[in-house]
Amino acid sequence: MGKIIGVLSLKGGVGKTSSVVALGDAMADFGKKVLLVDGNFSAPNLGLHLNIVDPEVTMNHVLARKTHVKDSIHKLGKFDIIPSSIFNNLKLNPLEMKDRIKPLKKRYDAILIDSSPSLNEETLAVMLASDGIIIMTTPDIPSLSSVLKMERIAKRREIPILGVVINKANNKNFDLSLEEIEETLGIPVLAVIPYDINFQKSLSEFKPTTQYKEKSKASIEFRKLAGILSGEKYLDTSWLNKARNLLKIPPKRQDINREIYYHRVFG
Repeated sequence: MGKIIGVLSLKGGVGKTSSVVALGDAMADFGKKVLLVDGNFSAPNLGLHLNIVDPEVTMNHVLARKTHVKDSIHKLGKFDIIPSSIFNNLKLNPLEMKDRIKPLKKRYDAILIDSSPSLNEETLAVMLASDGIIIMTTPDIPSLSSVLKMERIAKRREIPILGVVINKANNKNFDLSLEEIEETLGIPVLAVIPYDINFQKSLSEFKPTTQYKEKSKASIEFRKLAGILSGEKYLDTSWLNKARNLLKIPPKRQDINREIYYHRVFG
């Protein structure tokens, strides 16, 4: 039985959709059968990241009861995707998404849902459809404040929060530190994705950044996150990691958090 993971943020511009694509691609590299779902119906763009511009059948049609969910799946080689429609005005109920995609857990190891970057019915639908959620943020106060709001909603609905992913980290003193973010939220940070221009470059070629630049620091961090979410271990063979081991440099906080998560969930 597969697991449904919602990837959420109440603030636009944190790189949520690009991260869903990269994470799904990385999980597929572990041999997992992966489905990406666009749960942003008011301004969908998951399909656009993968050059799916105006698909005939989408999640909108599923929720409008025009088609069966299996007929909305688009196969893209390494993983599958259910996009949403940019150009239609079908009347739909986002809260029905849970019942529509739940049967697909028998076909996939992981289902990742991209959400709307605002507090609305679409975001609630993603939360309710998920077995657990990942909250995306950038290391700044406005983004962190939106995470606090998301955290309260999830806890009130008793929706498990798997962890936080910090994106677009500059490793500069003007960034909020990982420690500050964890202390404020009380939620473990599972990954710190560095700012990387390859996100924009990969988007121009409609590729996940994990395919476009496989050995970049961002791609490696996504692979480490994908590993622990999939019950696998990513072997980091980069020279930087070898140097850290040789010099016996202590692991980073997010590495420790991932190890804790792995043992807690997979024993």
